[in-house]
Amino acid sequence: LRSSESSGINAEYGDSNLTPRLINTFSLAMFLFLLALTAVSHHHCVVRAAAPPNVVIMLMDDMGWGDLGVHGNWAKETPNIDKMASEGMLFTDFYSAAPICSPSRASLMTGRLPIRNGFYSTNRHGVNAYTPQTIVGGIDEHELLLSELLKEAGYKSKIIGKWHLGHRPQYLPLNRGFDEFVGSPDCHFGPFDDVNQPNIPVFRDDKMIGRYYTNFTFHNGISNLTQMYIKEGLDFIEKNAKSETPFLLYWTPDANHQPSYSSEMFHQKSIRGTRYGDSVMEVDYGVGQILGKLKDLGIDKNTLVVFTSDNGAETLIKQKGGNNGPLLCGKQTTFDGGMREPGIFWWPGKIAPGQVTNQLGTTMDIFVTAARLAGLPLPSDRQYDGIDLWPVLSGEVKNIDRAVWYYRGNEMFAARVGKYKVHYWTWSHEHYEFCPGQRVSNLTTFHQVNRTLDPIVIDMENDPGEKYFLNGSHRKTGLQLVQPWVDEHKATLVPGEPSLNYCDKMVMNWAPPGCEEINYCLPVPSTSSIQKCGWDH
Repeated sequence: LRSSESSGINAEYGDSNLTPRLINTFSLAMFLFLLALTAVSHHHCVVRAAAPPNVVIMLMDDMGWGDLGVHGNWAKETPNIDKMASEGMLFTDFYSAAPICSPSRASLMTGRLPIRNGFYSTNRHGVNAYTPQTIVGGIDEHELLLSELLKEAGYKSKIIGKWHLGHRPQYLPLNRGFDEFVGSPDCHFGPFDDVNQPNIPVFRDDKMIGRYYTNFTFHNGISNLTQMYIKEGLDFIEKNAKSETPFLLYWTPDANHQPSYSSEMFHQKSIRGTRYGDSVMEVDYGVGQILGKLKDLGIDKNTLVVFTSDNGAETLIKQKGGNNGPLLCGKQTTFDGGMREPGIFWWPGKIAPGQVTNQLGTTMDIFVTAARLAGLPLPSDRQYDGIDLWPVLSGEVKNIDRAVWYYRGNEMFAARVGKYKVHYWTWSHEHYEFCPGQRVSNLTTFHQVNRTLDPIVIDMENDPGEKYFLNGSHRKTGLQLVQPWVDEHKATLVPGEPSLNYCDKMVMNWAPPGCEEINYCLPVPSTSSIQKCGWDH
């Protein structure tokens, strides 16, 4: 302040000591103002967009809806999975996109029905197809996999366990967006003689490290594979947590698939008295280990974990297999026992605990929901069948209207909207018993029956076993709800080129990448024997 101004101030207030106090006050105010600006500026500099969440997908193999304690299983041998449900959101009506492994897995990875992504066959109407080691095809190069999409947001990804989207080099995980792979491209069928048929290879990343039954043994239902898969998952989580890198872990042990296996830790421990029961106990243990690791590392509040299965339990082996609870039939069929799966979403701090929802969900929704959470737009050049479940998971809405499609091969056998399921085609099988002890007249037919002109309508909320057909006004209400969705779906459907039509013994796992490094390459047949695959179920 100039002296004349200060004199005037002193005269006005009659206090000769005010000037230094005023200067001090002004200086303090300016200091606080500048400090505030600095703080705001500093805050602006350090704030980042929220880090995208880690995504862990736990996909079981042939596990049934009724295998979980939370779904009423009498053995109560899934305490970790049940706890996961109590800490997250349990979907009572969660579906796979197909009643068999390969097309179901292709749909989870693409967010699209098998009829769109090409994982089906036109060799015979309405039959399931998959990827045995004679299959020529695999997941189409034009399909965008979740691993490829999330890479755009800086994710590291790893698949542990069963791939089943093609075993030839161009189809293997590291050529489809994954950074790491430990497991096998096929099921653990065998043993084979390595002469007429090679044993299935096990990979680490892009190289074979051995084969089932010779290097990775199964003896009386005992194998350490699941323990290896658990450790691989824990190590991957810890590595990416330390580097603060967002990650996708696709953990898909195949122990529940026949022939089921477990380690010595769980061998003959299940009160079910079956190897399948032992395998369920071990994968449940793995779920607990993985969730515990996320908590121990303090990254659970930034990790979405989904637990589900690729298809329903295999009823063909009856009591030796899994449990589909009150649902009709099992794997291979489009009855709910074949396609309704366990569905649990877990994310502490983001998904409120203890929730149960009857929202219709599908494994294809995982793709769309993960893309949204990673801040990635879906490509506009293709149709997606999954929906974004986040509004339901976050509690923003209670329910989203949508349809669920029940495909068996190249035919839509049924559709569900709300509580109504409409059967347009029916078939169990003429030779295989996919519905033991559950025959429903005119529904679980031995041969394919076209009921498009007179569909069967079921109230799935009150009749999950599909035993009672609706009539009169109730049937009319169901048809009026479902039919417009079906008409639009069929009118806009553009089927993909089928990838599962051709088989050839020449493309079997004779000499996978890396076989020369472990001296385990087998002679490749000199001539091709390509022919249409003989799908029969």
